Amino acid sequence: MTPLRSSFLAIVALLCIVCFTEARSIPRSNFQLESRNNNKSSSLSKYQVPLSNGSASLPSPTAGLTLKAITLGRGTQNYTCKANSTAAPTAIGAKADLLDASAILPFLPPAASLVILNLITEYLVSFDLPVIETSAIPILGHHYFDAAGVPTFDLGATGLLKAKKLANIAAPATACKGANGKGDGAVDWLALTDAPGSVGLKEVYRVETAGGKAPASCGGGPADRHIEVQYSAQYWFFG
Repeated sequence: MTPLRSSFLAIVALLCIVCFTEARSIPRSNFQLESRNNNKSSSLSKYQVPLSNGSASLPSPTAGLTLKAITLGRGTQNYTCKANSTAAPTAIGAKADLLDASAILPFLPPAASLVILNLITEYLVSFDLPVIETSAIPILGHHYFDAAGVPTFDLGATGLLKAKKLANIAAPATACKGANGKGDGAVDWLALTDAPGSVGLKEVYRVETAGGKAPASCGGGPADRHIEVQYSAQYWFFG
């Protein structure tokens, strides 16, 4: 890709975010309705989930499953540290809003839609959560860890996924390290499969991650200190 084309696509991606986040005067329900209609009229089958980081790959989705949703996750990866510990922080879960990418895809040039979507994901980590949560971008669902520590994805009428890890690979070396390009790195790409309690969804892929990685060391500090690291990612759901 030429530098000029890359710069153009980056501008398009940024404009998409700005337009949606600034469209607060338009009721969110209008975008939700458009999103649902787009899901009915335009199949997601033409889109292929990214599986390779350039040197390793996640397993392909299970044969027979259908792509149910493409979402942009924006939230925090959460960690904890023991008092005065110099060990690495311990992961304790994550929390994120899942924005409906089907509301954005129709506005993107068909030949470059996924390239721009990847850039949007990268830029999202630099946008404040309250701005995104009060914007006109449709929120399809939420990601959190339940009381038992199970990764959970609640997509409302689309389905509920209680997940367990199937595979992981490192994010590409060129992945965005965090907000404004600063941070400790991008969290791994993941393939997750269903666990008991799931409804309508079987697998999810976390790809094109930006930020979210914990610092290498806790570096001391108060007892039971919690660390929240901003991140964004694409989540592709199959069922």
